[in-house]
Amino acid sequence: MASEEPQTVPPPRPPSATEASSRAWLAFLLVLVYLFIFLVGIRGLGQGFHGLGEDLLDRFFHATDNPFAGLVIGILGTTLVQSSSVTTSMVVAMVAAPEHPLPIQNAVPIIMGANIGTTVTNTIVSLGHMSRPDEFRRAFATATCHDFFNFLAVGTLLPLELATGFLTRLSGALAGFLGAPGGSKLPNPIKTATKVGLAPVQEGIAGLISAPRAAAVALIIVSAIIIFVALFLIVRTLRQLAAGRVQGYIARSLDASAWVGLLVGVLVTIMVQSSSITTSVLVPLAGAGIITLRQAFPITLGANIGTTVTALIASSAAASDTAHLGLQIALVHLLFNALGTLMVYPLPFTRNIPLRLAEWLAGVAVRSRKAALAYVVVLFYGLPALLVFVFR
Repeated sequence: MASEEPQTVPPPRPPSATEASSRAWLAFLLVLVYLFIFLVGIRGLGQGFHGLGEDLLDRFFHATDNPFAGLVIGILGTTLVQSSSVTTSMVVAMVAAPEHPLPIQNAVPIIMGANIGTTVTNTIVSLGHMSRPDEFRRAFATATCHDFFNFLAVGTLLPLELATGFLTRLSGALAGFLGAPGGSKLPNPIKTATKVGLAPVQEGIAGLISAPRAAAVALIIVSAIIIFVALFLIVRTLRQLAAGRVQGYIARSLDASAWVGLLVGVLVTIMVQSSSITTSVLVPLAGAGIITLRQAFPITLGANIGTTVTALIASSAAASDTAHLGLQIALVHLLFNALGTLMVYPLPFTRNIPLRLAEWLAGVAVRSRKAALAYVVVLFYGLPALLVFVFR
């Protein structure tokens, strides 16, 4: 009996230009839907804080009167949710709450802490190279240069802000220039739409919980979940839409100047709405020896700036009377990252500080894997949790 010839399976047909265009438009429409849901969550968070009552908020705001407490709250909150966008969006909602808003001066250290906390993701990604020492050295240095940049920026700009309030004043002036200082009284279609979108959530909670303060807590929890899920869906959809392009944009930027690399970091992060994706792409590329630490650094700084767009979008859902406050704290985030970049990157001396510290720490991590794990666990989780307990 003759043996049957094995059947060959034809390779999958690549999508046509029309199909690819349809998928892109569908993804774009989904992003708009998820963005609306995200803004509904921001509005709900503000309304929830409004319903908590002045006495409870005063106790929380008193805790954040200590700038170091605010800093560690920002670090711990961001490391727990693995997203600075979630943390900064919540801060925007608290600052722009209709009544009893979080004071701007208390919110600034939280924003800076969120910047530090967001670096944990790519540092964790670098641990995947532990079994190959040379790869691990390159990957860990590329990941931790982001850490050291943020440490240097916070260590310089936070004391300066506490002494002079320059970020608060500059962001206030910019917010006044970009929008009416007292908040626009004109109809805003975004605010109107989010109010309508939030109404079923509020009605559902009111039907289940009668106590006003308990209902406010429930609204805060539900709104936080909405924000987290919406951002997750936005990032996933944009990542699928930009699949393959992110690496391409980054690779092409390496052949250009460092400032082009920084701009690519900004644009790619705006596209995927996550600095963690941009920086986490760099880590395996560096581990494989495809890019160097010095090539990855400007893209990392660009990603730091690009991630501030989320807070700016979140500020558009603030109530009219406090819209300028939401915009102001979002601008603080932008100014902090932009000024930090201008402070560190242009001069070779200052630019080399985070790079050399990252290379030194990578050498320590290669010699002791326990030290690398301790660095992540203690710095991003253990120490902030301890300090939150101390400052409470």
